Amino acid sequence: MMEQKKKVLFVATVVKTHINTFHLPFLKMFKEYGWEVHVAAKNDFVDEPCVIPNCDRHFDIDFARSPFSKSNIKAYKQLKQIIETNHYDIIHCHTPVAGVLTRLAARTAKGTTVIYTAHGFHFYQGAPLINWLVYYPVERVCGKFTDKLITINQEDYHRANSWSLRNNGKIYYVPGIGVDLEEIQNISINKVQKKKEIGISNDVKVLLSVGELNKNKNHEIIIRVLSKLTNKNFIYLICGNGELKEYLKNLAKELGVSDKVKFLGYRKDVLEIYKIADLFLFPSKREGLPCSLIEAMACGLPCVSFNCPYGPSEILTDNENGFLIPINDIYTLADKVCILIEKEEMRKKMGHKAYIAAMQYSPIKVMKKWEKLFDDLKKK
Repeated sequence: MMEQKKKVLFVATVVKTHINTFHLPFLKMFKEYGWEVHVAAKNDFVDEPCVIPNCDRHFDIDFARSPFSKSNIKAYKQLKQIIETNHYDIIHCHTPVAGVLTRLAARTAKGTTVIYTAHGFHFYQGAPLINWLVYYPVERVCGKFTDKLITINQEDYHRANSWSLRNNGKIYYVPGIGVDLEEIQNISINKVQKKKEIGISNDVKVLLSVGELNKNKNHEIIIRVLSKLTNKNFIYLICGNGELKEYLKNLAKELGVSDKVKFLGYRKDVLEIYKIADLFLFPSKREGLPCSLIEAMACGLPCVSFNCPYGPSEILTDNENGFLIPINDIYTLADKVCILIEKEEMRKKMGHKAYIAAMQYSPIKVMKKWEKLFDDLKKK
């Protein structure tokens, strides 16, 4: 009698901007193990088919990002039915809402190892009190339904290391999924042609940000800072979509810099766009381990980042491979951006050091840590 394939379920809030952005190496890994791979996530593709490589079955779940949305009740019921029907060996969940709902839905699943990867807890040193009052107790309760907790930054790891998980579970620190440095190095483009394709002049300095257009990503402050710069020899490119797109466009127009800001939307050629940039701006208020920042550094870009909780300070060294600035310090931000626009030699030196720092996040190094973790689980 043929042995039944083992099954793994990956859960996240959305497909395109989470599963397909961060987790495809893991789906591929399990397929190569010979497992059946399922994904439960909301289909956020627009005007294109929902395609998930190495996925045997996709469940479109009605997740809402707000934890207080009624649609999450439906999402919980959907997950409960999926888990009870398919009898998974491993369930690996991500993102705050999907992580909580999945662990609650799987709490009575027998023979299932439940893994949660925390992409940056909402409670951290300096976080608003409401975050500690709401998210911290929820995470501690959900720990009782979690067999393995994976953190991607040191602060989360040290905070969670004393927690008690189900079945004497273990807490791990793994620095994200890595950045494909080989792919980045192999990209060769005609910069003049690429700039022309985007519609920008070859002689202007290119400032770049990559990330969803929402409050946390904080693109607004960059637009406000750029309106104050006396040196206007720049263009600011933003790769990403989101709820604040029209607001940010109107803000740029209101501040008189609409001709200096280009909203490029979601881009499949984002690595090529890194290659035409002169410096990278990372204004987020909070991050787990920012892949876009690592990608920018791997492309040899000096980076200006707010010193927000978690990721940036683990990657950037102030005044070495970029600048770390107190959150929302407009004056320092403007000063550092201006310096890097004007000083080419500094950009080159910082960019080279940024490239060297990014080497620690090569997928080979990082995936070895993941494979070691999963290797024990697949032998269950």
